[in-house]
Amino acid sequence: MKDLKHLIYFEKLLENADNELVKQAQDNGQLAMGYTCFHIPEVLLNVDNCFSVRLRAPKTGSIDIATYYMSNYSCEFSRSLLERAIEGGYQFLDAMIGVDACSMMNRSMEHFEILHVNDKPNFFVTHTDMPYKIADYTLDSYVKQMRLRVLDRMTEAYGVDTSDAAIRKAVEEHNEVCRIISEMMEMRKADNPVITGYEFHVIDLCTYVCPKALILPYLRETLEELRQRKPDKKPAFRARVAVIGSEIDDPQLTELIESCGALVVSDRYCYGSTPGREVIELRDDEDALRQICLHYMEVSECPRYISDEKVLQRRETCDRLAKEYKADGIIYEQMKYCDYWGFERALASHVIADDYGWPVLSIDRLYNNGNSGQLRTRVQAFVESLEIKRIHKEEGNK
Repeated sequence: MKDLKHLIYFEKLLENADNELVKQAQDNGQLAMGYTCFHIPEVLLNVDNCFSVRLRAPKTGSIDIATYYMSNYSCEFSRSLLERAIEGGYQFLDAMIGVDACSMMNRSMEHFEILHVNDKPNFFVTHTDMPYKIADYTLDSYVKQMRLRVLDRMTEAYGVDTSDAAIRKAVEEHNEVCRIISEMMEMRKADNPVITGYEFHVIDLCTYVCPKALILPYLRETLEELRQRKPDKKPAFRARVAVIGSEIDDPQLTELIESCGALVVSDRYCYGSTPGREVIELRDDEDALRQICLHYMEVSECPRYISDEKVLQRRETCDRLAKEYKADGIIYEQMKYCDYWGFERALASHVIADDYGWPVLSIDRLYNNGNSGQLRTRVQAFVESLEIKRIHKEEGNK
């Protein structure tokens, strides 16, 4: 297929946390609100003159210093963020919005404060607690947390307008991004898609780490380009897979999978499009903040939610996405030492195979895994097994 016009630029934007568009927005007087977790509704960080930056630590090398402050048994994501912060990589931030969703990220965010990794005079770190299930009282608590520990802190430190009108305006811009990404997602359902999993991963990730207003022109142009793009006559893949699991902010992992002959057609992982790129529908007769909080609770697929209905929801979503996007198999992944996803993957990968009938490759991995020879070998073997299953099925149908 013809190369996408802005793909190299999108890739460049992912090379550093303080990318070109972040710098441009700050030069225009805007404030960078850092966050790490889906439980912080990114739309709330895009009110008034603020913009959200979902933190990553691209091209991470040694994490020895962060390991000294934390533990070898903390996930590499939490340690990589702390390492990058100690190196001074997040000096550009104006605030860091932390979530006490797991003990490891909690510890990492605590060190953002303890070690004074940012010397801006008004820089602040705030922590929010998250619920384990959806109920009226947990929603009330969630709304209160977002108001007192996020929106009010932004107003106190920088005079940010966090009114209902300001929130609704941010939702409008957020929804345009979501509609563009959702249309790109629909293209992946085709038998021979006009967009690869790697290309989609890069584009989608840019929407999390760049100011929405500045990335939107590139998204609009790329969407129009994809509408006109012609796929190769012969597909370059041998199997279609859905990737399910924990945090992935490194497109090299998707690139590795696709280099083994598996087209990634669906992504249900942290920093992916499901959840995260669903349009937020707001009613005029109810507080916008409360509606947003309920939306994020309902669409969340995080294993922190341990109620029976949420456990079932995660399994049903996995099965639904694999069917909708015509996957041949599922890669169920988890970052090493991730407590929540460790328990989830161990059980769910068997349930998805035994109860739902999907071929499953279950892996735990490092934070940066793009050049892992061992992982490449396992994916190659999985792709071959999917090919054999398909051939046997076709022969049986004949």
